[in-house]
Amino acid sequence: MRAVQVVAYHEPVRVTDVPEPEIEAPDDVVVRIAGAGICRTDLHILQGELAEAFTPDLPYTLGHENAGWVHEVGPAVTTVRPGDPVIVHPAVTCGHCAGCRSGNDMHCGSWRFPGVDGWDGGYAELMRTTARALVKLPDGTNPTRLAPHADAGLTAIHAVKRLVPFTRPGATVVVIGFGGLGHLAIQLLREYTSAEVVVVDTSEERLRWAEEFGPDRTASSLDGLEADVVLDLVGEGDVPQRAMDVLRKGGLYSIVGYGGGVRLDHLDMINRELTVQGNQIGSHTDLVDLVELVRRDRVRLETTCFPLDDVEQAMHEVAEGKVLGRAVLVP
Repeated sequence: MRAVQVVAYHEPVRVTDVPEPEIEAPDDVVVRIAGAGICRTDLHILQGELAEAFTPDLPYTLGHENAGWVHEVGPAVTTVRPGDPVIVHPAVTCGHCAGCRSGNDMHCGSWRFPGVDGWDGGYAELMRTTARALVKLPDGTNPTRLAPHADAGLTAIHAVKRLVPFTRPGATVVVIGFGGLGHLAIQLLREYTSAEVVVVDTSEERLRWAEEFGPDRTASSLDGLEADVVLDLVGEGDVPQRAMDVLRKGGLYSIVGYGGGVRLDHLDMINRELTVQGNQIGSHTDLVDLVELVRRDRVRLETTCFPLDDVEQAMHEVAEGKVLGRAVLVP
């Protein structure tokens, strides 16, 4: 089958033929991929920025935002059957450890991260995962354009749920960065909070696009803003430090984007009683909730589809910010 693999860091991906995945464990499921989202994490992987964290053996198949149809199931699988449309949670987890039992699947002590840690992902015709990672979609659903919800949507809903306690009536939430995650975050903020939502982006084109989703305000910089919550979807350069500076007393800095850093002044943290919160994907429950919101047409995902063989062009457009929503590879 055709697959897109990372063969070496700082080199282009390779579209190549690889063996089809097979059932290896009783709870395994092989999914026929309808669509695989391109995430900026994939770009970081190619630059070797996650090599130390995950130490994958090369080559392997990229792709951690996946949706499709069940192709084959292991003998212990009873929750799905061949032909079912599904979205794939990005983590393979045990279900038995303290993290899993507390509902924080992304804290699993033995988790795997297909498409990131060396387990072959979904930039391919087929991928292997487990039944636990699958959320069944309504019968008849075409999963292709839903694939980015497996990470972008999941991360957005997880972060928004966690910031709710900081959004009393009259609170202000500043969202930094309006793109693939940002357009989902603003819709989810409307679902879960009554906060004033301010979108900040340096691109006038993206700010015009943001207006379609009904923010209370837009701004091209953080200058002059004050916030009870800053949801940082960029996280690069000096953005984190500037985000901390606009927080009101008792405020929350919620981090999704990465690449930069922040210096924490303990006295300032104490005096203003600030909270810093990181967000790593989300739980199975978060994904189930997101699928229900999508089913009810409460969350709209903007996508641009590319054939699998056009992966380099698609990645280039993502890197250059030419894709306003999320890019999806279609095998």
